[in-house]
Amino acid sequence: MKFNLATVFETVADAVPDRVLLSYDGEGFTYADLDLQINQVAHLLAAHGVGRDDKVALYLKNSVEHVTALLGMLKIGAVPVNINYRYTEPELEYIFDNSDSAAIIVELPEHQRILANLVSKLPELRTVFVIGDVTDELAAAVGEQPGGRTVELVDFAEWAEQSTERDFPERTGEELYLIYTGGTTGYPKGVMWQHDDFFRKPISGGNPYGPPRESYEELAREVQNFPSLSFLIAAPLMHGAASYSLFTFLSLGGRLILERDFDPEKIVANIPRDQTQMILIVGDAMGMPLVEEMERRAGEVDFSTLFSIASGGAIWSKSVRDRFLAVKPELMLRDNFGASESGNDGEIVLDENGNLKVPDTARMMVVDERFNRITTPNEVGYIARVGNIPLGYYKDPEKTARTFPTMEDGTRISVLGDMGYVHDDGGIVFLGRGSQCINTGGEKVYAEEVEAALHGHPAISDALVVPVPDAKYGQAVAAVVQIAEDETEPSLEEVQEFCRQSLARYKVPRSLVVVDEVRRTPAGKADYRWAKAAAEAVTA
Repeated sequence: MKFNLATVFETVADAVPDRVLLSYDGEGFTYADLDLQINQVAHLLAAHGVGRDDKVALYLKNSVEHVTALLGMLKIGAVPVNINYRYTEPELEYIFDNSDSAAIIVELPEHQRILANLVSKLPELRTVFVIGDVTDELAAAVGEQPGGRTVELVDFAEWAEQSTERDFPERTGEELYLIYTGGTTGYPKGVMWQHDDFFRKPISGGNPYGPPRESYEELAREVQNFPSLSFLIAAPLMHGAASYSLFTFLSLGGRLILERDFDPEKIVANIPRDQTQMILIVGDAMGMPLVEEMERRAGEVDFSTLFSIASGGAIWSKSVRDRFLAVKPELMLRDNFGASESGNDGEIVLDENGNLKVPDTARMMVVDERFNRITTPNEVGYIARVGNIPLGYYKDPEKTARTFPTMEDGTRISVLGDMGYVHDDGGIVFLGRGSQCINTGGEKVYAEEVEAALHGHPAISDALVVPVPDAKYGQAVAAVVQIAEDETEPSLEEVQEFCRQSLARYKVPRSLVVVDEVRRTPAGKADYRWAKAAAEAVTA
């Protein structure tokens, strides 16, 4: 059988109707109550022309409406399009147009004003749903468009007037789920997942703690026997790791805790109120400010319910993890390895030699440039994901062919550019993204490894590592760093001496560029193009 994500949700809602599904701003919503509201949102979308396979862009921050809109469109077979709300106007135009978005759901006035400038440029757009008050600019922009097209403006609050019935079209499990991933370079790419593959890989078959569920009946039975864990998603829902976590814990019958924005002060202060047990972050960009706040409030805030912090979507340095354990030694820390194009690949651990390693798994292998499997220990190649993988990139057959090739034996794999090698014990050691590999005098340096070392320096709050031209070595390692509040700016020599404690000499930065703020996306992704330009401007 094939799983459909909407049916998965309905199965859980019927199995544990009285459990709290969502906590937002101190208010709780049960599975049963929110399911009825989601039905109404689904009927609202359908009443205004949204149907199966229509793309619907979620131009939203975290909110209850974000969750109901996402699940509502899945109930009618529509396709969600996640939107990075910090994109510039040209980037937004690209993603709305590239995704063929037939509808856009928007809330904040500043977002509405940007959207107003784009409405006439989006040929597939038919409907704009607005949460809250409509700005004058957006109201003026909709209506009749060039070429006779009409764009309708709808008050999202009209969901309350719709039917609560589950009278939706039949589902197959082959429906599309679309995740746009910006990565670190280039325009965003739309990763196409079938619902069934999405359920089996990114959300671990509905059970990341054991065997995957094989039927809706098993899912319903097991969710009743599973405790209701409270899980705070600190990342914005538009991020792949956040959406994976949302569906994973819905499949477990858990309680999701949402904050409007990533605000460490609120997250820490609300742990007792929300009885937070687990927190999802995205690497050091979220981990560092969160642990700083926990350090500041230690002894003042009750952390007794909190037992786990997990990171996904970006490397989480040992130094930040150690600081969490210093606050609460019994915390379980988990660094999840994965990507929008592969889903959940398992836990990445730091071994006794300082290697970032994924234990021996059937989900991954190492291949050479011709996509032949490498089994020889310590031979560097590309990390390939196997099993349930995406259909490809939306409207981009060339990138699809490069990223999702087929091996000679017919196995289709996902190759994203992550470099690594097979360890003697069968596990895979992660070196870093090949596109961020620095070749200095013939030696290869992976940016992530150096960044992890820099994050351990007490005066550095964030860092990116990039190559800069070098007359002798071709490329040199440059560090672009942000200084921690109330810390004294270290010299290059001091940073180099610190890095030599854990890095080979050729990996140590040869230049240091201090900036007011290291640029990242709201989800913590590195902006390497910006960092390279900043480094070259100083070192040229």
